Amino acid sequence: MKCNVGGADRIIRFLIGVILILAGWYMLEGNARTLAIVIGAVVIFTALVRRCLLYYPLGISTCKSDDGS
Repeated sequence: MKCNVGGADRIIRFLIGVILILAGWYMLEGNARTLAIVIGAVVIFTALVRRCLLYYPLGISTCKSDDGS
């Protein structure tokens, strides 16, 4: 699979993921806590691997290069 998450998108995703995990851990309880932490982890994972599965069917790519690197 080709890269479809670019530089700025990666930084924003990483920061949002960290915020979700911290908010879930310190400010939420129960199912809301679990959901926030799981979503935060998925968002951080997509930033690290530079691929978002939702972008593929929508035809979105924020990568500048077409070769996937």
